[in-house]
Amino acid sequence: MRIGYGEILFVLGLFLLLFGAPKLPELAQSLGKAFKAFRKEIRELREEVELEKDSKDKP
Repeated sequence: MRIGYGEILFVLGLFLLLFGAPKLPELAQSLGKAFKAFRKEIRELREEVELEKDSKDKP
């Protein structure tokens, strides 16, 4: 299931109607910060799991 250009334009138009043009940069910035924090937490969780796995493998 892939998202086409029509669906992307529809969602962007909907955001424009709901939030207005001046609010969109702020919304995009906060969304970017949230996504960055989410990726950081996922990376830290993976590292923690790898360390735990490595410590169990060593005698």
